Parts: sequence; C-alpha cells; structure tokens
Amino acid sequence: MATLLRLAAADLSAAGRRIRRDGVISGWRRKIVVIAFLTAAMTALLARSLPMFRSSASVRPFSTVATANSAIDGSLPKFSPSRDSSLLPYSSNYSAEASVLPSTVLLTANFDDAERKINDLRADFLHLSTFEAPNVGVKSSVSGWRNSSSTGSRMHFEEVTSDNQMGEVNISTRSEIQFDVVKSSDDGRQVPTYTNYKSHVGSLPPDEALIYARKEIKNSLLIFADPDLYAPLFLNVSVFKRSYELMEQILKVYIYRDGQRPIFHTPELKGIYASEGWFMKLIEQNRHFVVKDPGQAHLFYLPYSARRMELALYVPDSHDMKPLSRFLRDYVNQISSKYPFWNRTKGSDHFLVACHDWGPYTTNMHAELRKNTIKALCNADTSEGIFQSGRDVSLPETTIRTPRRPLRQVGGRPVSQRSILAFFAGYMHGRVRPILLEHWGSNKDEEMRIYGPLPSRISKKMSYVQHMKSSKFCICPMGFEVNSPRIVEAIYYECVPVIIADNFVLPLEDVLDWSAFSVVVAEKDIPKLKDILLGIPLGQYVKMQECVKRVQRHFLWHARPVKYDLFHMILHSIWSSRLNHI
Repeated sequence: MATLLRLAAADLSAAGRRIRRDGVISGWRRKIVVIAFLTAAMTALLARSLPMFRSSASVRPFSTVATANSAIDGSLPKFSPSRDSSLLPYSSNYSAEASVLPSTVLLTANFDDAERKINDLRADFLHLSTFEAPNVGVKSSVSGWRNSSSTGSRMHFEEVTSDNQMGEVNISTRSEIQFDVVKSSDDGRQVPTYTNYKSHVGSLPPDEALIYARKEIKNSLLIFADPDLYAPLFLNVSVFKRSYELMEQILKVYIYRDGQRPIFHTPELKGIYASEGWFMKLIEQNRHFVVKDPGQAHLFYLPYSARRMELALYVPDSHDMKPLSRFLRDYVNQISSKYPFWNRTKGSDHFLVACHDWGPYTTNMHAELRKNTIKALCNADTSEGIFQSGRDVSLPETTIRTPRRPLRQVGGRPVSQRSILAFFAGYMHGRVRPILLEHWGSNKDEEMRIYGPLPSRISKKMSYVQHMKSSKFCICPMGFEVNSPRIVEAIYYECVPVIIADNFVLPLEDVLDWSAFSVVVAEKDIPKLKDILLGIPLGQYVKMQECVKRVQRHFLWHARPVKYDLFHMILHSIWSSRLNHI
C-alpha cells in the first residue's frame, strides 16, 4: 500500500509538471491525472481510517498518568511488541472514546502449564492488542479483558476465560477503565490516556477476592490531593482511599440469625456504650454489605450486645463476670456445631463489636474467640493480654443522649472564643483522675479548669458542653478502664483532646494520625500538663484545631450511613484487619 501511494504521488507530480509546461492536458493525460488523484485520495483515506495500513513509525506511544493494578498479581500488564503499535488508532484531534482500546487485553497466557504473566502497566498499557490464538491442538488457556460496553470516556470490561479460544467464553468479573484527554509531552497533541481502573470482583471466591484486594492496596496510587479526604488526618491517605474503595466494591458480611433477644439483635442506642448498638442497628439494616448466602461472605458478624448481656446476666454487686463469659462460650460452640464457617478458619474471619468495659473479659472462656476473632472494643487495653494490637480494632466510645438526634449539639466555637486553656469534669474513679485533680483541681490555676463532678454553682453559669466548646484543650483521662467517651465528645465540640491513658490503643489508630489533632500525655507527666500544653505554639494549635473539625465527620453516627462516617470507618478497620491476616 505504501508503494501504491508513492506511485500515485509520482503520477500526480508528473502530470502537474506537464500542465505547467504545456498549459493543456490531452484526453489520455486527463484520465491519468483523475485516476492518480482518486488513487491517492483513497489511499490516504484508508491510511487514516484503518490502523493496520499505517506504518508503526507514525504511531506515537500513549503515555499513562497513573499506575494501576490487576486481578492477577497486583498490577496491569505491560506488553508492547512492535507489531501491536500499528494496531492502535491515532490522530491529532482524537477524543477519549472507547475505541482507544482493542477488544481484548491479555492478562495471562498458559501454554502446556508454562505460565507467562505480564506484570506491569507503567507506560504502554494502550499498546495491548488482541491475543493471538495458539495453534490448534496445543493445550492452552487464555484469560483477558474484553470490551463489553462503553459510555463516553469510560470502558466497561469483562474478564474472560476460554480453552484454546474454541469453547464458550466464561465471564468471571467486570471492570471499568476510564480515560481522560491530556496533552502528550512530546508534540502537544491531545491523546487519550489511562487515568483510573476499578475492578468489580464480587463474583470471585471470597478468599481470592481478599488476596486480590490486599495486592491492590499494596500498590495503591499515590494521592497528593483528594476532594473527599483531608490528607493530614491520615497515616497514608492513598492506602486508606484505595482500601476503602475496595471495601465498597468487595466486602460482604454474613450475620448469624441465631440468638434470642434482647442480648442478640437488640441494639442499645443511648448512653456511653451506644457505639456497639449503633453499629448493630446499621449493619443489620444494610443491604450493600450484608448477604443472606454465607458462601459469599468475607466476614461473619456475631450480633450480640455486651451491654445487654450485662443487664440480663450480671448479678449486681457480685463482681462475677463468669456467667457472661460462659454464655458467650456456649453461643460460639452452638454456631460452630451448627454451621461450618467458624471451623474453617477457627473464627479468624468472624468479628464482634463490644463497647462495654467488660467486652474483652467476656471472651475469656473460649480460646479461639479470644485469640482469633477480630474484636472491635472500646476497652482497647494492650496491658491485659486480650486486645491484640494489629488484629483487634479500637472502637470509639460515643455518648448518645438523644438517639433520634445523634448529632445534637455537634459543633464548637472558633479559636478566638476559647478562653479556657484546659477543662475536665467527671467522677473520680480509676487511677488517673485523682492524680489529675490533686495537681490541677481546687481552682489552683485559673487557666486549668479541672473538677470532679461539675459543681452546680459553676454549671448554672456555664454547662459542661459550654465548657468544652469554650476550651482550647479538653482533658480525657481514663476511668476504671483506658477508654473514655470524652475523646469523641471533644471532637464533637471541636476541642483538641488531651488523652491520658497508658497502654491505650487510640480509636481507628490503623488509619488516623492522632498527632495531627490530639495530644497524648503519659500518666507520669500529669504534673507537667500545663507546661506541655503551653509549649504548643499558637500556629500549631490552630492547625490541630482545624484538623479536629475535619476529623469530626469520621466520628459521626447517621441514621442512614454516610460515606466515611463512623459506621464505615469501623467496618473499614475490621475489613483491614481481615486483609492483614489472610
């Protein structure tokens, strides 16, 4: 075809010279010119519209602007032999439409059990073309992605598998690939480039989906700015965002229907232990994550309330928690004998959510429950040998006074209207609070408003909530146990929390950077408390207080869950723990 184009161009050039020389065209010469012109026009049209007629030299590689991952082993393929380059459509004004990709993108080929995997996107993803079938009779299998539909700049792909490309195509997963129009770095022309990859792997077996998700998270794209998330709040916002996206796409939870009310399936929505009840209420109402078929589940929820168990089984003033532990032991033995799911993993894909102080101790009589199960606990104390940092989840303790209006009074005052340096009021139980009151109570320092129960003469002038909204720092000392609802209260009222509780794993510590919006003070440093707080420069404090306002959304309960709220954050931490222990 290139030769034909050159001959047509030569004929046109020669005819033009004769016209200029003679000024006239004879009949036969006129026919030659017309034929040559038509030949050249048709050749040019074919060369433009059919990429197979273009030379590979005329095709410039498409640049990518992101690194992505695949369902095979953590990344999409890199595969750009020279023969593929000539198969790509290209033009100077090309828009980002579905035709930029060939119909099939090869991920893995297997010839006589000699597997070849293509592992890296990095630069030449768009050079992929249709896989060339092996010779008939060769034992082989092919898996890849084919275009199933397209809308604008998005392409929807199906992962397909076939034997010798002769049998029926099996569709196992669906994916979406998105392109944007950007300027290439070499000649300024606009070319479609890969920007985003989503994989919908809900149809993969649960274990394979978790392995896929773990590799995806490991190779997360680097995020410098995100409109939905405030990066300074997170240990690694890129990893969190990718993990959260995959949770939304993949995670399925099975809830056991066993167990009689009120201990099971009856959420407690009011008081300081409300976190376990709100989680139970919202997960049992959820249609996105919850499945009826346990064979599809990645996690199994034990839907009991530690608070309800205390009210139903504990003998007041007996100081005996054995009836609670025995009851929970019998329940786990019942579901493990009735269903096969617990025994498959010894409980490692099961989880419980308990905010009552006694939550950890109720697991003592069942070794697998205590050791293997993911425990979301408010009492996240590493010194007692029950809460396992890295496996278990520190559950935020939230005081809900009005269940119908869980967000009542949320909000605070600006820094300029916070005249009190530090504030605490509460009962004097546990080892820390008496020491705090001894050093800073009894109006020893006007800037340090440290009380036992807030005196009525003071509360008449300024309520407890008003104190928190008027203070720069809110002191959050442990009580009988390491956890305190004041931490989340401080966040609700936009007061920087000062946490005093040795051996306490901070809530959602697996994703949040608490140093950005809180101060942690060792128990031994209580005498230095004011110096520590005054040692924080005003500029740093302003940034911390801004972070408190930003992180607030991640600690809110909603009657209908909202993306990145406390329900989703707790579920994400449980999901993350499961991924880290497969």
